[in-house]
Amino acid sequence: MRVFDSIPARRPARGTALRCFAFALLASPLAALAESAESPGLQLRAFRATAPIRVDGLLDEAIWQEAEVVALAYETAPGENRPAPIATTCRLLYDSERLYVGCNAADPHPEEIRARFTDRDQAYDGDFVGVRLDPFLDRRRSFEFYVNPLGVQMDLFRDDLAAERQGGDDSEDISWDALWDSAGRITAGGFEVELAIPFSSLRFPPGSAAQTWGIGFSRVRPRRDRLELASEPFDRNRNCSVCQLSTIAGFAGVTPGRHLELDPTLTIQRAERRAEVPDGPLEAGEVDVEAGLTATWGVTPDIILSGTVNPDFSQVEADALELDVNQQFAIFYPERRPFFLEGADIFTTPFQVVFTRNVADPDWGAKVTGKRGASAFGAFVAEDARTSLLIPGSQRSALAELPFASTNAVARYRRDLGVNSALGVVATSREGSAGGAGGDYSNQVAGLDGLFRLGAVDSLRVQALGSRTEYPDEIVHDYDQPAGALSDHALYVSYNHDSRNWRLSAAYEDIGRDFRADLGFLPQVDRRYGKALAERTWWAAPEAHWIRFSLGVDSARTDDQAGDPLERLNELWFIFRGRRESTIFTQVADRERTIGGRTFDELYVEGQAEIRPSGALELHLGWNIGDDVDLEELRPAEQVTLSPGLSWSPGRHLRAELEHRYQRLTIDEGWLFTAQLTELRLVWQFNLRSFARVILQHRDLARDADLYSTPVDETSRRLFSQLLYSYRINPQTVFYLGYSDTELETDRFDTLPTDRTLFVKLGYAWLP
Repeated sequence: MRVFDSIPARRPARGTALRCFAFALLASPLAALAESAESPGLQLRAFRATAPIRVDGLLDEAIWQEAEVVALAYETAPGENRPAPIATTCRLLYDSERLYVGCNAADPHPEEIRARFTDRDQAYDGDFVGVRLDPFLDRRRSFEFYVNPLGVQMDLFRDDLAAERQGGDDSEDISWDALWDSAGRITAGGFEVELAIPFSSLRFPPGSAAQTWGIGFSRVRPRRDRLELASEPFDRNRNCSVCQLSTIAGFAGVTPGRHLELDPTLTIQRAERRAEVPDGPLEAGEVDVEAGLTATWGVTPDIILSGTVNPDFSQVEADALELDVNQQFAIFYPERRPFFLEGADIFTTPFQVVFTRNVADPDWGAKVTGKRGASAFGAFVAEDARTSLLIPGSQRSALAELPFASTNAVARYRRDLGVNSALGVVATSREGSAGGAGGDYSNQVAGLDGLFRLGAVDSLRVQALGSRTEYPDEIVHDYDQPAGALSDHALYVSYNHDSRNWRLSAAYEDIGRDFRADLGFLPQVDRRYGKALAERTWWAAPEAHWIRFSLGVDSARTDDQAGDPLERLNELWFIFRGRRESTIFTQVADRERTIGGRTFDELYVEGQAEIRPSGALELHLGWNIGDDVDLEELRPAEQVTLSPGLSWSPGRHLRAELEHRYQRLTIDEGWLFTAQLTELRLVWQFNLRSFARVILQHRDLARDADLYSTPVDETSRRLFSQLLYSYRINPQTVFYLGYSDTELETDRFDTLPTDRTLFVKLGYAWLP
């Protein structure tokens, strides 16, 4: 998701070459000269509070009158730095322990304020206001804190250097959570909020002298338009966000201290599982009681050490709805576990060589992250009781699991260059042993990467990697992998021009046949990939019935290392942004794919549309219609994929989300299969701290068995359900009580329960 939409959306660009990497090193001094270190924003002062402040959402303490008043004077979206049409003011004070922010958001129609009780980080679709902080004043990274009119907290970490990573285009990490206090209330003239952010929840340079931080205040007011207001203008011809913040001087004598946090957890679980389907019995397991501990210690004000023993990594959240039928490569699922999310931005590189969900069941782990001056670094090690592998290829990927534990380690260092460029190194290692004659397993990856800003809108991103892998005998035999040690390379380069009206990019990627990044997510190897892209954006006049329109075209080519073609792809698309938070994206694609020695010509149309006709209702629809390939039998096919959905929030407490995905594949002889996925989520939020939630996921797959050369089930159904009660005081002090089960049905058996789980989880954040 993107919290603020002032920056035009970007698509990731991939590729590199070694000579370009060398060129980038030579160009980096020029990049540093091309960038401006000065912000166009305000120069503010921070004043020390001389009286206590009670965080109750009422700016009624006299001490608030001693703070400097900051007006959110600019409309940055949909308008372009127009005078804000509605008044918002914020104030900032501090004492020896906390930073205090108070904001008054005027609204002539307070009955239209969009605010509901939600779990934390779930209120970005409504009204909110908050502050952005860049304590190191490095113009690259910011801690951001927002509050909705009812006091719901939202926080995130932004890293502008990660904005163009492989597999995503968003610099916002909403998984980052801090411990802080907030309150909000709706008034007759709008709403007010107060925030109290402990300095121990921030990181900044040590020292007793006064400091200068980057700062910005922001407000979102969604009505007919999603109105975004800010305390400083936003230049759409600069491809960075944090670099445009204002500055604030003060904070003499404050320090984050050596923050120590202990998070003990207790999980009690009772599971019933059917080892053999359908004939095996549903076996009840013993009550499993697991105690764990995670500790976080600020070794210095800018270095964080964390460790965990017997951590509870149970998935309270169900993975997003996905159809895995007729997929050529493995599906990516995001990380949700707090230990791995802490400081995750530092481990981001163009190639995703660190994908921590591969560490499936760790017994223990340790991590260190930090920033000192121009240097950012991180490392972790974890012992995993399960060793899962993604076996990549040029045309397919497969998933495997080894029957022994593995040791996983990652080291990362990044050096800031100039104002908004960086050079980094990364290394990963996975090792395990089958014992006996089964052979050992190991995988190591190491390499360099860099991002070089060549001006306000131009950038060069590069990466060069090498890997060494040894598979045990069962992987060699079962997955037809080479025996002995495998060594190979991965190279990447991309040039990007991202301005107000134009987005241009060129990319090249080279991944060797034997390259493996087993601790990452690279489902395709043995490829050489090149792509060129151009997109033009037109912006509407202030009172027009639309906001912006983009038209783009790209062309890509992929060959294997032998020079044989894998894919040719040409795309033409348009993006329309209108009122009522409406978006229409449509793309026509002409693709030629070679799979298993056969070449297929495909022409298809895909896209998505969304609109919010009212504050309570959001509708969306995705589609993909046209030519496809039946990957099981390698024959041409036609597909229709439709993905409608809605979210409905009547009142302050209830939220309902309904998602459906329909996919139909047809060949000349008739329809091959129809797959449907439906998910219903119902959440009743009692207050800021507790909610009850029901999740139902139904998967229905129907096949025409006569059209397959091997026996298949004509019908296959799966029903997953989960009931959860949550009480959360802060991100680590939590209580969960939940139940989940799964039922299957095929031609061979009627509806059959396969697993049932009842669990209780207790977590506590202790700050001694």
